[in-house]
Amino acid sequence: MSKKDLKEWFLYGASGHAKVILEMIQSGSGQVLFLFDDDMSIKSLNNYTVIGKFNKERAKGKLAIISVGNNRVRKEIVDRIEADYGWLADKSAILSTSATIEVGSVIMPSAIINASTTIGEHVIVNTRASIDHDCTISSFVHIAPGTTICGGVSVGEGTLIGAGSVVLPNVNIGKWAIIGAGSVVTKNIPDYVTVKGNPAR
Repeated sequence: MSKKDLKEWFLYGASGHAKVILEMIQSGSGQVLFLFDDDMSIKSLNNYTVIGKFNKERAKGKLAIISVGNNRVRKEIVDRIEADYGWLADKSAILSTSATIEVGSVIMPSAIINASTTIGEHVIVNTRASIDHDCTISSFVHIAPGTTICGGVSVGEGTLIGAGSVVLPNVNIGKWAIIGAGSVVTKNIPDYVTVKGNPAR
């Protein structure tokens, strides 16, 4: 594949999360031209240029990913700027052909998305997370590393499911909730609550 055939990307957010996304794009069929970040003191990340605050003209004609791990900040940026978003999956991820993945989402190394699952916009499915069949993961969710989500689960907008958690089948988790790391979720969780433990409460 020639350089002119590669998809051209920019990232918004020069963080540790962005480092992983940069490597994903490098190892795939794209090239990152530059990054934006509101912190004007950041000039580069992994030898990529960080050009400061968002510039609509510079962004034109390129695909975007908001490379920020914080769900609320990621949503605030999406609400504030105009960009053409793509979605990314690492080459080591396993994606069912019947799964749906919306724009802005990133599926990190060794993650698994199984049959008839829908991933909303600007979702992070982090390293080695597993999402089984018939799940609905709403926009701006972060499924942290090593999490297991069983079949038929629904997760509302903006929720964080902490690293190493397990969500049992057919559980509904509300929007903007926080599931503490290592939790086992055995029953439905309302909107805007924080739970932790085994079972999560």
